[in-house]
Amino acid sequence: MTTAIIIPCYNEEKSIKKVVSDFKKEMPHADIYVYDNNSTDDSVKLAKEAGAIIRHEYRQGKGNVVRSMFRDIDADCYIMVDADDTYPAKSGKEIEKLVLSKQADMVIGDRLSSTYFTENKRRFHNLGNKLVRSFINFIFNSDLQDILTGMRGFSYEFVKSFPVSSKEFEIETEMSIFALNHNFKIKEIPIDYKDRNEGDVSKLNTYTDGYKVIKLIFSLFRDTRPLFYFSLVTLTLFIIAFIYFIPILSTFLQTGYVEKIPTLIIIAMFVIIGTIIFLTGVMLHVLKKQHLQRFEHFLTLINENKKK
Repeated sequence: MTTAIIIPCYNEEKSIKKVVSDFKKEMPHADIYVYDNNSTDDSVKLAKEAGAIIRHEYRQGKGNVVRSMFRDIDADCYIMVDADDTYPAKSGKEIEKLVLSKQADMVIGDRLSSTYFTENKRRFHNLGNKLVRSFINFIFNSDLQDILTGMRGFSYEFVKSFPVSSKEFEIETEMSIFALNHNFKIKEIPIDYKDRNEGDVSKLNTYTDGYKVIKLIFSLFRDTRPLFYFSLVTLTLFIIAFIYFIPILSTFLQTGYVEKIPTLIIIAMFVIIGTIIFLTGVMLHVLKKQHLQRFEHFLTLINENKKK
């Protein structure tokens, strides 16, 4: 049974050596890969000195790095961790145990139930984490505690079936939604999070990356829960139509005359468009069920290939 520690890295010279060394100490049996993403500092040199296997991804963005990691590396257990020394290497053993024992296809290192809100100094990040968590749990009827954590464990089946579409920091959200939508086994373990070292600046942009995450959530909501999504759109159109129809109906009942004919025509259009949108949701829902059936067959093939 093999374990790969996979570390995306972009200009992390202040922390990368310690991260690699900590995992070397805690998990000496694991292969440690550092995927450099066009660093302009000494990150590669320091990671190599610490004993990491160096790979390069020249397309900028964490999502692009994860895509290459998942395609290139074969292992029974994958542990992905950020290179900023904010996650504890000692949690790697527990993550590995859950994956190798088949108790989980994705293990989430839960910061939010531990020290995140006291350690993190960027208050809008705290709010963003709560909003994203609440929204995804509502949409998918789940109870995940940390959607955006940068420390996770994965099974071989998850890694080889996950179609990475994000290019940047939205990748964690995409992973969580993919696991929920495809019924993978998910476990969460509390981990001690600590803020970056003094003088070490985060690559995240609170507003730009927050917008990208929200945009991705709506996109994946539409693609993974089409009947729910289009039903909400239809319901919205019907409510608007009903609000404008009430005065017309009230006038008709009192006088026997139909007034505001143009408004009535627009109301009828809203109802027709809403009905078409709902039927579109029904058709996409059927297609999605067929996709899930094909996906289960695909997972069976992955397992068979792994055994060979």
